[in-house]
Amino acid sequence: MDRYTPLYVNTSGKTCCVVGGGRVAERKIKGLLHAEAHIKVFSPEITSELKQLHQDSRIEWIARSYRKGDLRGAFLVYAATDHVEVNAQVVQEANDAGILVNDAMSSENSAFITPSVVRRGRLSIAISTAGAGPAAAAEIRSTLEQQFGEEYETYIEFLHQMRIQVKSRVSSPRVRSILLRRLTEMNVLEDIRAGQFRWWTEEEIGNWISRNQEEL
Repeated sequence: MDRYTPLYVNTSGKTCCVVGGGRVAERKIKGLLHAEAHIKVFSPEITSELKQLHQDSRIEWIARSYRKGDLRGAFLVYAATDHVEVNAQVVQEANDAGILVNDAMSSENSAFITPSVVRRGRLSIAISTAGAGPAAAAEIRSTLEQQFGEEYETYIEFLHQMRIQVKSRVSSPRVRSILLRRLTEMNVLEDIRAGQFRWWTEEEIGNWISRNQEEL
């Protein structure tokens, strides 16, 4: 992983090109859909699931082979055909244009790689072996999915909502930091797991903030 800098990239509303229409391309496209990207697919044929996504207007399908110039205006690109030569052409065009590119057949030729991800609402945990062990990455992901169950979606959302409230009600950055740290020290996660959690009212939030501020 020394060659890569771990990043979370905002692709919402940005044009992302996928060259290829097979199962590999399908996996890449599903990840981009989750990130609300504008997806353009270049391929003479695509999977039945991708055809349905096209019919639902969730992706744009250009039903032909890749041509030089197709990547113009793209934010990032996946070269996901099963032809080494085509992928190399896509990578070359992207590199020349300064566009982030991933070659699904070669991490060595890629400017970025796509990790395996565990998602729990706002929480996302990325796992990568830099292409060295996909099976190991899948096993690690399975372990993390068990360790970080569905309860974390509610927990992280609670912390997010409380952070908004604390930022709007407390002017001191130092006090904000202390209050947010105290939230993580509470038994909220255990209450969620036990089915005893309920969302706080505006009054309860205000009382908690005031009480904790007085203790500082």
